Amino acid sequence: MSVIEAPLVRVPVWVLGALTLTGSLAMHIFVPALPGAAAEFGASTAQMEMTISVYILGMALGQLVYGPLSDHFGRRPVLMAALSLYCLAGIACYLAPGLNLLIAARLFQAFGGCAGLVLGRAILRDTSTPAEIASRLAVLTMIMVVGPSLAPLVGGLVVQFYGWRTIYLLLLLIGLANMASVVLLIPETRPDTGTSVRFTQGMRALLRRSDFRWLMLGGACATTSMYGVITAAPFIFERDLHRPAHEVGPWLALVVLAVAMGNFVIRATAGRVSLALMLRAANWMTLGAGLALLAVVLFAPLSAPVFMAPVFVFCLATGVTSPIATSQAMNVLPEYAGAASGLYGFVQMMVAALCTTGVGLGSDPALSAALVTAGVGAVAMVAFRIAARQRLRVLTARN
Repeated sequence: MSVIEAPLVRVPVWVLGALTLTGSLAMHIFVPALPGAAAEFGASTAQMEMTISVYILGMALGQLVYGPLSDHFGRRPVLMAALSLYCLAGIACYLAPGLNLLIAARLFQAFGGCAGLVLGRAILRDTSTPAEIASRLAVLTMIMVVGPSLAPLVGGLVVQFYGWRTIYLLLLLIGLANMASVVLLIPETRPDTGTSVRFTQGMRALLRRSDFRWLMLGGACATTSMYGVITAAPFIFERDLHRPAHEVGPWLALVVLAVAMGNFVIRATAGRVSLALMLRAANWMTLGAGLALLAVVLFAPLSAPVFMAPVFVFCLATGVTSPIATSQAMNVLPEYAGAASGLYGFVQMMVAALCTTGVGLGSDPALSAALVTAGVGAVAMVAFRIAARQRLRVLTARN
């Protein structure tokens, strides 16, 4: 399918960053409110954690829907419909008289909020030249990393002074602001293919491409496996490092800093260093850091600096890999950028879920986290190498 060329429009990256934060912000900002909501509803910790688990499920499934829908109907109408659902669900969360209704409303809130994540990437792909997409994605990724890391702090302050329900009024205002930005600042950016794109057409075309499948797997492994370490960190600090719980936050802030530094490297070197070379270097850093973490856990006396040093390097490599892998995956078939973004995001969340589950297996959280990190780093390297060979094969066949 050929794409009819049109003048390239520009959308500010900060606007797209705000859209991508819409869904993930609502997940993280509610975490400090769990005890207060549990007390009001008389619910257990496990019951309250359903509000997070259901939200993750809605985020994952929604990404599979919005990408193909936006390829068919366009980015703007799908975004407006999804943000409307997000706002209505936020009102329902605010008014929820019981836990079951809150959980149901959270599911719909996630389903509406994840559209910004999927379509923010798709719009960026629509409005960027191939040479600049990785650089702009690096900025977008930086916003996506830093924003959610600050969300629990904001949520804690809101809960402390105004109560847990006020969080949903804040999220409603954010949703309305994003709707206004879509109306005022984001034109329709979907490429004109000259024909109507059926709902499953893009997904089928992408999944038939082996280079896309391997890029999707490699990108998901390299960029979301760090969530396994983050999930296990509180238990590792308490059980293996014998450190108080309040020290976990500052050390995990280094993880956010490392990813942001990797994003900055891409932004600073764009156009001067080969992205393929940087991806290979980041792959070796990912694998090396994973193996170093495993060696540290098995053979070295553990301390917070010794444990976190390879984690920092791993996350630095993640910050380099993420925008490059995402841009390559979305460039496989640019006319299906929405479907590519949705599939890519869905697989990312599934790999993150597997990694967080994996670190919970066994009696030693540090060893489990190290095994998961090293194993997923190896899978990522293999996947990227196969993707590169498949991509070369496709280009050779075309010529």
